[in-house]
Amino acid sequence: MKIILAPDKYKGSLTGWEFCEIVARGIKKVFPNAETVYRPLADGGDGTIDVVIDYLKASKEKIVVTDPLFRKITAFYLLSEDRQTAFIEMSEASGYKLLQKSEMNCMDTTTLGTGEMVVDALEKGARNIVLGIGGSATNDGGMGMAQALGYVFVDANGNQLKPIGRNLGKVREIRTNNLHPKLMDTKIQVACDVTNPFYGELGAAKIYGAQKGATEEEITFLDEGLRHFANILRSTFKIDVQEIHGAGAAGGAGGGAITFLNAELASGVDLVMQLANFDKVLQGADWVITGEGKLDSQTFSGKTINGVVKSAKKQNVLVAALCGSVEVTIGQIQEMGLDYAVSILNEVGNLDDAKANVEENLELASYNFANMLKLGKS
Repeated sequence: MKIILAPDKYKGSLTGWEFCEIVARGIKKVFPNAETVYRPLADGGDGTIDVVIDYLKASKEKIVVTDPLFRKITAFYLLSEDRQTAFIEMSEASGYKLLQKSEMNCMDTTTLGTGEMVVDALEKGARNIVLGIGGSATNDGGMGMAQALGYVFVDANGNQLKPIGRNLGKVREIRTNNLHPKLMDTKIQVACDVTNPFYGELGAAKIYGAQKGATEEEITFLDEGLRHFANILRSTFKIDVQEIHGAGAAGGAGGGAITFLNAELASGVDLVMQLANFDKVLQGADWVITGEGKLDSQTFSGKTINGVVKSAKKQNVLVAALCGSVEVTIGQIQEMGLDYAVSILNEVGNLDDAKANVEENLELASYNFANMLKLGKS
């Protein structure tokens, strides 16, 4: 029997690798000779770097970059063993995790540090860059990232603008005569699992501005700035970012990456599965066991489990989900394409209890699942 273990993390409880080890223990108590293949996954957001480091046989590259408020910090990104592929998490340089709650205000934050990591990867030889853009503290339309790569943004008086959300509406010209020479020879893919447009009621500012510290008045100001910036991008590059699904991701950095980096947006979990050689590993498997902290309606939209199911069904491999909690209906489980889904909780308690007992509960759930399979074979 061949079983692929392909979970996301249980946020705050277990890493994907820990999930694999625990579930394998439970299975082997019933099927000691089962082949269990570890393929933990992620959706491109914060923490993905810890999953893909092994798939890339990568080293962690240390670099001093600019944080969202223009302070110098040390950050890391991944560079593959052959130095051809880099994996960069935007949150390492431009994430809200770097700020105190009192410092959060996307009027004044920048993606400059993310661009600095891209530059470093280019100069170290990377020709393929995967950029995860989850967890940003910014709403600058990718201006900061672009500035690091040589773009210059100027106002009506010809003065260079600081690359922050506050200045989006002041941009009158984008100068492109000093771009990084290796930029256009590099394939850049952006892990993006949201479909928000650049501006408007469902755009970057109006949907995410409040959680990044903007007031209602500032949200309106930022949205108008993004609308103006989109017009400048259209006239300069002949690209209408408003028409691109996901352009509003990470405060408009999704659209900025397409325009300034010639990047393509792709599902985060699809990109991680690609790095994990997931489709090849699936060949000949009997089951995939996946999981995450909570199985709910959001799992439908770009989450790891959804990506696992899509790949598994192409090869007629059955999928089981062992999750911290299951908050979906039978109909939704069927719609997701899951063949088995269960909460690992075995007693009523609070979140702290669940986290404290997660290893024991997960091993028991995997043992019970394996026993069910054994009964089916007898």
